[in-house]
Amino acid sequence: MSKEEVLERVLRSYMAYYDVERETPEEPFAAEAAFHSHSSTYFLTKSATIGEAESNEYVFFALADRLDEELFRKLDHAAWEKGLARVKPHTNHRNTDISLVVIASSVTEGAENLARRQKHYKSYRLSLHGFSHYRLIVLDLSNEKTTCNRQGHPMKKIFSKIFTLQEKERKK
Repeated sequence: MSKEEVLERVLRSYMAYYDVERETPEEPFAAEAAFHSHSSTYFLTKSATIGEAESNEYVFFALADRLDEELFRKLDHAAWEKGLARVKPHTNHRNTDISLVVIASSVTEGAENLARRQKHYKSYRLSLHGFSHYRLIVLDLSNEKTTCNRQGHPMKKIFSKIFTLQEKERKK
C-alpha cells in the first residue's frame, strides 16, 4: 500500500468526527483535521450554568519518502507552531491538543528515536485557561512499524491496525 493510499484510509476514519481539510492544508502538510467540543453543565435550567469546558484538537498529516532527522524536526516544529497559533485560551478553555501523523515510505533510526522522545507541552495561565499536549505518530511503511511519543500511545493502537488490515488484504 502506498503512502497516499494509507493517508486516504486514515482521513476516511477521521472524517466521522473531525473537519478534514485536504485541498488547502498549510505547508508542509498533506492534510489537516480539526475537532472542536464544547460541553456545559447546568443546574435545573440552562440559565443556571455550573461550568463549561472547551476542547480542541488539530491534527496535521505529512507524507515523506524518507523521514530523516532534519525533515522530522522541520515537520515537528511546523505542526507545533501552527497548532499553537490556533489556540485561543480563555476561562472555559480546557485543552487544545496538537497531533502530527507522519506517513513515510522509510524512516531512519535517528528520526525514529527522535519521535519516541519528542515532547511539547504548554499551559495557559498556570493551566487555569487550559493546556496543550503534543501527540505524534510515525508510520514506517517499509518496516510496517508504528512509532509514537508518550502522548501518542492511545493513537498507536488505532494506527497499528492499518498494517493488520494491509496484511489481510494481501492474503485475499
